[in-house]
Amino acid sequence: MQSVEVLVIPRLPDRALAQIANVERRVKIADAGGWFDVEIRATWPQWTVDRYLGARKYPATTLEERNRALAAAEVVLLGWPPLKDLKARARRLKWVHALPAGASNFFDTDLWGSDVLVTTSRGFTNRRPMAEYVLASFLHFARGLNFSYRDQRRRLFDHQSYDPVLLRDKTACVVGAGGIGQEVGKLCAAAGMRVVGTRRSVTTEAAPPAGFARLEAPRALYDLLRESEFVAICCPWTKETTKLIGREAFAAMRPGTVLVNISRGEIVDEEALLDALAAGKLRGVALDVYVGEFERPPDARLWDDERVLITPHVSAGTDVSEHGGVGLFCANLDRYLKGHPLENVIDWERGY
Repeated sequence: MQSVEVLVIPRLPDRALAQIANVERRVKIADAGGWFDVEIRATWPQWTVDRYLGARKYPATTLEERNRALAAAEVVLLGWPPLKDLKARARRLKWVHALPAGASNFFDTDLWGSDVLVTTSRGFTNRRPMAEYVLASFLHFARGLNFSYRDQRRRLFDHQSYDPVLLRDKTACVVGAGGIGQEVGKLCAAAGMRVVGTRRSVTTEAAPPAGFARLEAPRALYDLLRESEFVAICCPWTKETTKLIGREAFAAMRPGTVLVNISRGEIVDEEALLDALAAGKLRGVALDVYVGEFERPPDARLWDDERVLITPHVSAGTDVSEHGGVGLFCANLDRYLKGHPLENVIDWERGY
């Protein structure tokens, strides 16, 4: 019985490694947790290194040891940030699974567009925490809580500027009603909101997902924006969604719209966003992501605006993790060993 060499690059707890090993007797795990930190530090921007690796210590390994581990691997489990030259160094490589959800994480690596099967944890990440982030952001601006920071700094209240609005019966547009977007829709509906949204594949025969009053193809986006007071961006970053929320989208939005982005910064045209803010079009903007977030701080004009809330890609963070990435990897590993199709394979043309 031929063994299958699985190289685990992120640092995983022993119980996760045991879960993988128990999939089948043929599975042979090479635990390389932290081995490649030295290469990631050398090839990724310092901003990314500081944000995701920090000052954590990593095992002392040689380049020869790391290359030998890659050369033996048939399957690789990746975390974030990924190795940029993985394919070139892993000549036996057949399949890579990424614990994060975003296919766009591979844009700057030699895996993008390659003949290697690459799967992600799309739909298996912490959906509920991300949905709570969206609803919290809607409430933050609906109640005018952003103005409390200003008043606290100057020790003077401006009661009239808060101008609170009620979420109940308002319309929320979910741009990208996949796994995360559907969770956002359910939570907003539970708060009494009317929920509409877009999804790449929509069939007229199927009922909308739970909580949604209306689900349309992407071409209907502007129509949905015209009837929405709140907008949540949950779609993946692809060629088609780059700057999807641009000048035309902002023009279609109602005055006083609240916009929340929990996907990728590149989906929003930031210059168009700044112009919309300058024109007084938006009540508030919550950005858990921004353009160039892995390389630099946010644009100072966004950071300085009291109508903009910016957080460092933490919407999925929670004290109770519901991340199912390792579970999906184990299920896919069983499929792989049996020669069955894998779930969540990236379609390079589609972009996710």
